[in-house]
Amino acid sequence: MVSRRELYNECTDILKNHGNPDAEFDTLCIFQDIIHDKNPLFQPMEAVSDRDENIIREYVKKRSEGYPLQYILGKWEFYGYDFRISPDVLIPRPDTEVLVENVLSICRRDRINSPVIYDLCSGSGCIAVTLKKEIPSAEVYAVEISEKAVGIIKENAAINNADINIINSDVRTPENIGNFKAPDIIVCNPPYLTQEDMDTLQREVTFEPELALFGGADGLDFYRVITEKWKKYLKNGGWLCYEFGYDQHEDVKNILIKNRFDNISMSRDLAGIIRTVTAQKHI
Repeated sequence: MVSRRELYNECTDILKNHGNPDAEFDTLCIFQDIIHDKNPLFQPMEAVSDRDENIIREYVKKRSEGYPLQYILGKWEFYGYDFRISPDVLIPRPDTEVLVENVLSICRRDRINSPVIYDLCSGSGCIAVTLKKEIPSAEVYAVEISEKAVGIIKENAAINNADINIINSDVRTPENIGNFKAPDIIVCNPPYLTQEDMDTLQREVTFEPELALFGGADGLDFYRVITEKWKKYLKNGGWLCYEFGYDQHEDVKNILIKNRFDNISMSRDLAGIIRTVTAQKHI
């Protein structure tokens, strides 16, 4: 049997040789997941069982081929909560936590104690579930077109004991959803990659679902449709909160202005890039 340290060093070298800049971190995450030890290198000479070694080597091979770590592990953390992740949903990213913060700030500032919130293009449900956990009195709806993604949302709601409403429907046709409560807040991280973006995707991103990535030729299709169609369901004075891609802020702002939204405010992500917007429905 090989020791933890020997196997860790070997796996790290494999990932480094394949150009992975996070080789140590990725190998550590794989070790933690398989060995079930938060600090696996505290016992560097501990032998790794044949079973665990085989699985670790398999995972490292996948990672060396560019397969995302999150999909390999089948789970990832978002806003301090654990989420089930699969190739059927977009990988939750730290930048999207800014979008959650925007919604929480609106509720605190406007003293909306029991908001009705719609999370459109919900994906894994990380936004919807997190908002329900952070505002237990909220009535949260997750709307998602993919049946497979809906299954993931249900799992994540159960994992986090979050009582949310899950709707399998196309956000571009809200009229098909039927009767529902007027939302105080609509939050959405829609597909926003352009055709040019799709043609030049980083290797890891190619494993994520195209349905959750492609936003039309200029990346703005969902912003146009959602802003126009959902504004009539939003309460007067209600809020629309978006995440968008790099350098799309002016285009998204113009769409909001065209649809008579007021109090438009932009926020930056962890890298300092303008990433989210909040806008209020004209009263």
